[in-house]
Amino acid sequence: MRAIIVEDEVPAKEELEYLIQTHSNIEIIASFEDGLDVLKFLQEEEVDVIFLDINIPSLDGMLLAGSISKFARKPYIVFTTAYKEHAAQAFELEAFDYILKPYEEKRIASMLSKLEGHVKKEQQVQEEVIPEANRRINLRKNENIIVTDVNEIYYAEASEKITLVYTKDEEFTMPMSITEFHDKLPQDVFFRCHRSYSVSISKIHEIVPWFNNTYLVRLKDIKAEIPVSRSKVKTFRQIMHL
Repeated sequence: MRAIIVEDEVPAKEELEYLIQTHSNIEIIASFEDGLDVLKFLQEEEVDVIFLDINIPSLDGMLLAGSISKFARKPYIVFTTAYKEHAAQAFELEAFDYILKPYEEKRIASMLSKLEGHVKKEQQVQEEVIPEANRRINLRKNENIIVTDVNEIYYAEASEKITLVYTKDEEFTMPMSITEFHDKLPQDVFFRCHRSYSVSISKIHEIVPWFNNTYLVRLKDIKAEIPVSRSKVKTFRQIMHL
């Protein structure tokens, strides 16, 4: 997990950083003293956890957390503060925890253990196989209809008024737009990375930086390079934790 610390008191920041490193596998990638600097950072970078003081310059921790709560993919927030009176508001913002200063090592260690366990469980749920009812889709080849498990689909490509669908070994032709076809797929598994492409996230093998800060995607098992358009880059980075 990637995390940032938002704390304007250096001793408190250093102590918290030490406790996190001692009692967890969480990677602290940056620290900040100012709330506005955090918002700027989060426009470019994605983190899993924010350890957030309330009394910070420019934008206090509660206002910052309120802004973060509107993100499409929300990082976990752990408030670290000397003020008891904000606890109710913190949990209204769905904070993971509310830690009071001065820090107690056992309290921090317990919170970190629960946090890592919670994230691990959530990841396992996301990685589960698609439910049976949503796993099959009818694909066309010549005049035949082939009932296909969606997990076998690698990507789809628009070709004028039809859509070409690719599995590991076969190509299918669907008499519909790529928008219509993409809408039939599980949206948590397939990503519309470009107006002409939909790709299975689980089949991505390599991400190659391309021009104008975009990417090319290469897939497992098959030779294909799929572009990620500029309008989709931000969402793609969030999905792929870039």
